[in-house]
Amino acid sequence: MEEKRYDVIILGGGAAGMTAGIYLSRSKAKVVILDAGTIGGQMVLTYEIANYPGVELTTGYQLSSTMKKQAKSFGCEVKPGVKISDFVLEGEEKSVTVGDIIYKAPAIILATGGRSRMLNVPGELEFKGRGISYCATCDGDFFQDKEIIVVGGGNSALEEAVALTKYASKVTILHEFDHFQAFEHAVEEARQNPKIDFIMESHITEFSGNESLRMVKYKNLKTGDIHEKSIDGVFIFIGYEANTDILKDTAVELNKWNEIVANEKMETNLTGVYTAGDCRHKQFRQITTAVADGTIAALNALHFVHNKTTK
Repeated sequence: MEEKRYDVIILGGGAAGMTAGIYLSRSKAKVVILDAGTIGGQMVLTYEIANYPGVELTTGYQLSSTMKKQAKSFGCEVKPGVKISDFVLEGEEKSVTVGDIIYKAPAIILATGGRSRMLNVPGELEFKGRGISYCATCDGDFFQDKEIIVVGGGNSALEEAVALTKYASKVTILHEFDHFQAFEHAVEEARQNPKIDFIMESHITEFSGNESLRMVKYKNLKTGDIHEKSIDGVFIFIGYEANTDILKDTAVELNKWNEIVANEKMETNLTGVYTAGDCRHKQFRQITTAVADGTIAALNALHFVHNKTTK
């Protein structure tokens, strides 16, 4: 096995992980970002970003590409698509095994992010990628002049529903409550769009079709009535779950939602182990909050490593 030594290892290349990489590498720390998927995380899936300070309008893909370029320009190693077979988080030296390489460092930042939450109803897995999507940016253009449903009532659901009207002939927002959890400006934008209809106080009970999705069944939660609706596609935006499955058998403290527990310094219960972004327990999950987490985790990890090497 080949060993590679760093000052800090970062697990996850989303907004939090890349921000940590930028701060650490710019401070001349030797750092590597390891990501099991695509660099950018959930940010890549965001069609339009209009509230990132200092940037008038951009896409998630563009912003993540810029962050990646920044991190690499300062010397940060960025490795996407890795398959982690083992890691050690306790003790003086942390290690992550990928193939025949063991990455070692005195500190590690867990920035594993989150993933789209599923409805977990019959037919969802069968038609995932065949009419059911969790990413408007990825799949919106497949539904040109089609009728689609957007499930959810938060900011992401309403903003993506508006974005999808650029492709779809009609978008129906289906939500389980009689009100939305989104900001008022997002609600108003959706309500004023002539291509958008609403089905409230309802949830989908089944997906069906043949080679691709053709119909959904949904239940009105107020009356109990079951309805069927022919549809070309469904986009689901009902929040995220923390990507912490790999941590369940470790000593890292998780809460009942499997989110990493940390203090305001982004320190976990293990010495030298920090966290940042959507994988940690927090109130708000935005790109800006992920960036803030990454900054704090990086600076505290840097301080920790510096103190160890100067003793």
